[in-house]
Amino acid sequence: MNRAHTEMPARLARLSGDRATGFLTHGVRAGQEVLPQVAVLRASTPIQDDAARWTVDPVRELMEEAMHRFDPVRTEADAWLAPRLHATLRLTRAEAADAGLWNFLALAVAPDFVLWRHLPRGAADDDAPRRINSARFVGPHYSQAFARLWWSAEMFRDGPDYTPAVIACANQDMINTALRLAAIDHKPTALALVSVLEGLTDDGATRLGDRVNALCTAVNVAGSTLMYEVIAPDDPPRHDARTEWIADAESAPAVPWERLPEGPDDGTARRSSCEVLTRMFERFAAEAPLRDRARSAASQD
Repeated sequence: MNRAHTEMPARLARLSGDRATGFLTHGVRAGQEVLPQVAVLRASTPIQDDAARWTVDPVRELMEEAMHRFDPVRTEADAWLAPRLHATLRLTRAEAADAGLWNFLALAVAPDFVLWRHLPRGAADDDAPRRINSARFVGPHYSQAFARLWWSAEMFRDGPDYTPAVIACANQDMINTALRLAAIDHKPTALALVSVLEGLTDDGATRLGDRVNALCTAVNVAGSTLMYEVIAPDDPPRHDARTEWIADAESAPAVPWERLPEGPDDGTARRSSCEVLTRMFERFAAEAPLRDRARSAASQD
């Protein structure tokens, strides 16, 4: 989808899911048709705030750099982009929960990125042309192309340190599965998952994706009876620091490309709690049964 002759909106806006879905024809999702940008913009609702954080250009520049930098292996863009998108779009969680913002990004600002990142590569079958799942444009936070990156950075960062988020986003099974779990709203739980993932990776574990999925399932099941917040207590976030970080967007420079930006300094997780849950989750990872993907595939034939 070529953006060269498309006028870019200057400010972010919101686009409702109902309006957005109407634009997602088969041709658009296959990358064979260009979205009608004038109609998309008319269907959008402006954000009534002239703050610098709603400016489109910094987000667009990030997308273009990611597409240039990671074209050979597109999944690798996630780990680089997630913390930088989060640090560029300085939002409260309530603002980030508004799907209309992500819909607008996907349809009006960077539909080419959505297709670049998620459209299957290779020649399409004549009888079954390759199309992107509409949830990558308009979907829940764990599927939508931009929301999944922002929320991954939010849930897996440790205060201003995005390093755990980079580790999580480097594994597709982690962000595709763990981001669906309510348990990762508890910061020590999220960071313990990252610690176990890092250990498995360092040990050269086989079937890493299966192990991550099995671990997430075990953590979710155990969380129905265990209270991780009681086992591993944590301090509440400092909302004033988040507010200051958002206000600083007015004068903040563009995020760095060669080093990690800094997130809001709203408190780091208790080390002792992270260690308790890491030991527990290591046992889960060692004992959790791995799904037989071959058998599952055969049963669906």
